Amino acid sequence: MQILIAFIVGAVIGIGIHFQLHQRLTRGVALAPMIGAVSAGAAWALLTWLGVGVDTPWPWLAALIVPIVVTYPAIIITSRVRVAHDAREKVRLGIG
Repeated sequence: MQILIAFIVGAVIGIGIHFQLHQRLTRGVALAPMIGAVSAGAAWALLTWLGVGVDTPWPWLAALIVPIVVTYPAIIITSRVRVAHDAREKVRLGIG
């Protein structure tokens, strides 16, 4: 049941990253929290499958660090790709 805490922590970290980074309008509001939640849950599950117990600090640290390490670059790349795609579409359509 502690994995639910990891999912929640990852989602909260994703929300923070979403609102911290620029170009919010180029991505959905749920993308960053979902990436954060999935990455935190995956890290927690991987560590528990490897035999690391919840009584050690490693799953808890992974639930905090992995979403940050995964979500920041994913959101930055997604935003850049979307902005570049929109610019190409504007040129192609002759808009602006």
